Amino acid sequence: MRIPCPICGQRDSREFRPKGDITYADRPAAEAGAAEWHSYLHLRDNQPGQIVEIWRHAHGCGAWISVTRNTVSHAILGAQLLRDRGQDHAG
Repeated sequence: MRIPCPICGQRDSREFRPKGDITYADRPAAEAGAAEWHSYLHLRDNQPGQIVEIWRHAHGCGAWISVTRNTVSHAILGAQLLRDRGQDHAG
């Protein structure tokens, strides 16, 4: 699988580390209750089709990127820097 790094261009997926669905970036506040944290940590949709994920170009430029991917075909549909989405990093 090849991933289009916005900085380096097309790269082998082994250079990247997946960090999960983009919704992981929307964490509850530290003081949120147990129910909200339980939902965040354990109740995830796993629908087939198009999703947006956070990936880090760990063995390249180090950029945090959002990758749009089809979970059925694994086709990469696009990628952009997280900062261009208004998010600096995945934490």
